[in-house]
Amino acid sequence: MYKPLPDSLTLRKSTINGLGVFACKAIPKDIDLGITHIFKLEFAYYFPQSVMRTPLGGFLNHSETPNCMIEKEDSIWYLLTLQDIQCDTELTIKYFPEFLNF
Repeated sequence: MYKPLPDSLTLRKSTINGLGVFACKAIPKDIDLGITHIFKLEFAYYFPQSVMRTPLGGFLNHSETPNCMIEKEDSIWYLLTLQDIQCDTELTIKYFPEFLNF
């Protein structure tokens, strides 16, 4: 069965903006939570910036003191935890110029 988010995450109303990604169980530091975005020139027909956002990448909110970060490896972007994250905590990243273009 397809699962758009890892079992440790859920979507919920955010105090930052709209919906956010929240931990539904404790998550340790330095964990790869999955793919947030994929860049392919072939996507341009459907996605103007050639970037497809996954469900995980679509609900990340900004923080100046984030508990996660986006790591780019070739054409795939991953979400990594920067610290231990407790249950019911919203996962946040610090937005960067490329992230704001789509």
